[in-house]
Amino acid sequence: MLGPELITKLPPMTTANPTNAADPRPALRAFPREDLIQFIEDAGFPAFRGKQVFHWLHRKGVRDIAAMKNLPADLRQWLIENTRLGGVDGIERALVSTDGSIKFLLRLRDGLKVEAVLMPGSGNNADKMTLCVSSQVGCAVDCKFCVTGMNGFYRNMTPDEIVDQVLITRAHLEQLDDGRFLRNIVYMGMGEPMLNPENVIASVRILTDQEGVNISNRRLTVSTSGIIPGLEKLAAADLGVGLAISLNSPTNAERQDIMPITRKYPLEDLLDTVARFPLRTRERVTFEYVLLGNVNDSAAHARQVAKLVKRVPCKVNVIPFNPDPALPYERPEDEAIANFQQILLDANLTASIRWSKALDVSGACGQLAGQSRQRTE
Repeated sequence: MLGPELITKLPPMTTANPTNAADPRPALRAFPREDLIQFIEDAGFPAFRGKQVFHWLHRKGVRDIAAMKNLPADLRQWLIENTRLGGVDGIERALVSTDGSIKFLLRLRDGLKVEAVLMPGSGNNADKMTLCVSSQVGCAVDCKFCVTGMNGFYRNMTPDEIVDQVLITRAHLEQLDDGRFLRNIVYMGMGEPMLNPENVIASVRILTDQEGVNISNRRLTVSTSGIIPGLEKLAAADLGVGLAISLNSPTNAERQDIMPITRKYPLEDLLDTVARFPLRTRERVTFEYVLLGNVNDSAAHARQVAKLVKRVPCKVNVIPFNPDPALPYERPEDEAIANFQQILLDANLTASIRWSKALDVSGACGQLAGQSRQRTE
């Protein structure tokens, strides 16, 4: 393959219950299992039917209520009339990167669009795919090295929309039938998950349910720029998921320039909150550090980072900036990248360089644009 490949043969994503912004019916995929069982019971059907519906929705990823064959006809009809499947209406476009990643532009029920990216593992783990999901349409945080927020913030995504990203991309992998499978989920797509904590937490409960998609909580990571109230809600939920913090500078003054949210949530308060985050045995917080050439990539920066994070069981992902014509930054020199990592290693930190995937389809860290991309293509 010489370049990004546009996928033109996509699985049909229409349902018997097409959705739109004016549809008031509850979305079935938005219910955690116990809530769905109660919902079905309240409608006058046996509780075990709710569990069956949950299996159809999440184990099998059904996209048509009429296909739930082991349900009685009266329940299926009631569901068709009174509920909708919800979530994503379809795949608008999919691009395959030369590295095997797949970037999806997904159409939501109100016509807005978000992006999600499937990325292969490395070496012998190339068949193990990681899905980067979005949690908001647009972003209000406005990190200066990321294009997602350049066109503003539209709205939070609902649990069914978040979950459906997983179900649709999983179905796409199954259709390809090339041995690759979904192993990890990271909330690192469009938007700030911790500005939408209730819906993110609900979606995590659904995705990690053993009766459904059954993603291990240890294979699910939530990333944040440091929204402290949201972090506190995630900690209180005690979901056992991984936590990633977008750090990007060791000082408040510099971080405010590239991450304005720092003015509201200073680094010292953020680190205090992260230090209290519940971790399982051998778990560590991940600090993500985007290296911007001649901005935050010096040896002095690396030494400050090592001093700042040493109080937290952690590892550091060093991410060379992914260039975009709309952004004023440059990728650091390879020597600066290697030196930054080595200083962290010399400080007895676990530090790795995360070479981004899907660069050629604008699917790498900081490149997901959704709405604004559509307006320029």
